[in-house]
Amino acid sequence: MTQPLTIAVIDYEGGNLASCARACARAAELAGIAASVVITNVASEVRAADRIVLPGQGAFADCAQGLEATPGLKDAIMDSVAAGTPFLGICVGMQLMAERGLEHGVTPGFGWIGGEIAPMDVPGLRLPQMGWNELDLHQPEHPLLQGLGDAPHGYFVHSYALRDTPADTLVATTDYGGSVPAIVCKDNVAGTQFHVEKSQTVGLKILANFLRWEPRVSP
Repeated sequence: MTQPLTIAVIDYEGGNLASCARACARAAELAGIAASVVITNVASEVRAADRIVLPGQGAFADCAQGLEATPGLKDAIMDSVAAGTPFLGICVGMQLMAERGLEHGVTPGFGWIGGEIAPMDVPGLRLPQMGWNELDLHQPEHPLLQGLGDAPHGYFVHSYALRDTPADTLVATTDYGGSVPAIVCKDNVAGTQFHVEKSQTVGLKILANFLRWEPRVSP
């Protein structure tokens, strides 16, 4: 009997844990994938997981400190990713994938995606960007984008965004006073600036694609 896919939703007091876990379970159901979803900050459970999901809301620095506060948690995430485990960051969870964040000072990120998290410069528009916005798919053949249909939308809530990231890591952008990274990916790590757990059909499809995803890791 095939073992269920184990999905670790990281608990560091920095995200919509319950709604994210429910969305992962629902996406697995829709995709016909047997899955076990656990909300955890236990390093051994993270290391044993088949998929890692890092939600996030609030300030970059606070979320980074939350990861550091549980001994061994950040190391377990980094070791699992280095070993090839697929990882999905959501909102600030995606931002933490960058080299650094500039919110409340300079705070190092995981460094998996080039660039930094900086205040959005959107003269005449309100911040945070809050609500639905269309996704411009830069890599429409990417496995995470399959089945999204025409003009997919995601639900955004943010005032800071990734800048100066290499073009080959941009899977999708959105337009809010200019081009804003919306989905990034490199090797086995991916992130969405929007909340997939709040993005209804599009969000569930992306999560289902993530659960099916078998990325190739660069040597």
